[in-house]
Amino acid sequence: MTKVLKGSPMRLAALAVVAIGFIGDATAQERSKPKLILQITVDQLRGDLLARYYDRLGEGGFRTLLDTGTVYMNAHHRHANTETIVGHTTLATGADPSVHGMVGNVWLDRASGELTYNVEDARYPVLGEGAGVDQQTEIDPTQKTARSDGRSPARILVSTFGDELTLAQGGKAKVFSVSVKDRAAISMAGHTGKAFWFSKKSGEFITSSFYYDQYPQWVLDWNAGKPADNYADTSWNLLHDQSTYLFGKADDRPYETTLPGYGRTFPHPFGSRAGKYFTTLLTISPAGDELTLDFAKALIRNESLGRDDKPDYLSVSFSSTDYVGHVFGPSSLESEDNILHLDRTLAELFRFVDAQVGLDQTLIVLSADHGGPEAPGYLRELGFEADYIDPETWDKTGAIERLKKRFGIGEELITTYYHPYVYLNREAIAEQGLDQAEVEAAVVDELNRFDGVSLAVSSSALNAGKVPDTPLVQSILRNYNPNRSGDIYVVFQPNRFINDFDGLVVAATHGSPWRYDTYVPIIVAGTGIPAQRINRLVHTVDIAPTLSLIVGAKPPTGSSGAPLIEVIR
Repeated sequence: MTKVLKGSPMRLAALAVVAIGFIGDATAQERSKPKLILQITVDQLRGDLLARYYDRLGEGGFRTLLDTGTVYMNAHHRHANTETIVGHTTLATGADPSVHGMVGNVWLDRASGELTYNVEDARYPVLGEGAGVDQQTEIDPTQKTARSDGRSPARILVSTFGDELTLAQGGKAKVFSVSVKDRAAISMAGHTGKAFWFSKKSGEFITSSFYYDQYPQWVLDWNAGKPADNYADTSWNLLHDQSTYLFGKADDRPYETTLPGYGRTFPHPFGSRAGKYFTTLLTISPAGDELTLDFAKALIRNESLGRDDKPDYLSVSFSSTDYVGHVFGPSSLESEDNILHLDRTLAELFRFVDAQVGLDQTLIVLSADHGGPEAPGYLRELGFEADYIDPETWDKTGAIERLKKRFGIGEELITTYYHPYVYLNREAIAEQGLDQAEVEAAVVDELNRFDGVSLAVSSSALNAGKVPDTPLVQSILRNYNPNRSGDIYVVFQPNRFINDFDGLVVAATHGSPWRYDTYVPIIVAGTGIPAQRINRLVHTVDIAPTLSLIVGAKPPTGSSGAPLIEVIR
């Protein structure tokens, strides 16, 4: 009897390609494996921005990928909460956050009643003295939730591509990850790789005892050179004449964040090395990416990546685009110039990899952990309706006050909002003998009437499957983990945002399921990859299983994406 396979034509085609690939000559497959997989993640690189600045890009950087690789023009994250840890872990695992567990940059641990920072792990302190928890600045408020400087990937619930490469190569593959952000480096390194990130406290690249008992000598040597100090008493200056920029006449906008001593206009001075926020300001500029590049080059050279017949893996996550986007907005002179600087940084990285490994022996994948919205101030200038929302006021509204009386709750009903979740006062609900699901449903009914709220969905309804089957709800379900998600998921209307980063008003904030936040580039280039433009819809969960197939490893444990058939044919 002939069995009939069911599924979309595209998915069946992918399965057919997989089957044919494993039937082929094993020796030919071995020869086709790259010596180095270089996965580049540009934090908050919305999918349209490379095309916007294409005519300004130089040789050897982004254009190398755009002109010689397979470029997916319609690529998106498919989960609702588009934040850094969520997107990076999705790229690493090929799994949705409901499965890999990183549902947000922070979440409330119900057992302890404390806010949890995603990669915090007190069991594994940072190595070295004076390099611990980054300075408590408003620029990265998620760090303020951390109670220790310990870091590990323990809260990632499934394997990553790097893990599967390690397993497939009998532990002989080298797997490394580098970023300014700890959560970006740690998520991409997975459970078996080694991660390094930038300490704003010390100006060094650091790691934790999860990865090493002591630093390799080359890391000590790099840090001893104090490369960050070279930026002292210098400024972030424009690469080109200001009149040549698309946003050249928009250098001073009132909605941009004015950081002390940094200002809203070029040049942006970093100040003295002794300045309280010196290292933070470096990350809100091309300097953060330049330091990441310099450390990555030292890693490639000293760890001899790509030098044997076993494929190695290096993840480099560039963070400056995200920080600059938050402070100035993606349609700003600063964001434009930062991308042009990053283009040069990538060109230098590719030149170095070519000299050390050979680009013909390297597979490059570039994507982003999320996109980003336009700044509300900019949208209003163009005639859009855009505004800010303050969830901390919700518990005091008349609607919620009436619910408190209805349920006999004399204290807070909504205890807090940690994006994207509302947390209810479960203790008060239990004391009154109330049904949690019933209270959640009542609050949801009220929240759905609030100005600026597009949709509120209770976790009880998600868990019971009592939700409509719509694309928006499906994206929320992909973000729902019963052990980590809050009580109610809230989606704001398009162009409505929270702009309070711990007291700092920022120009733009991502984190929604709308297309401006889910839209990212996916580009695959290098050995054996054809130059082509693909317009079909693909998702970031497709990357990890594609890489696994290319190197002959099994897909990551929780991956649900389909291999990108255009690059594995």
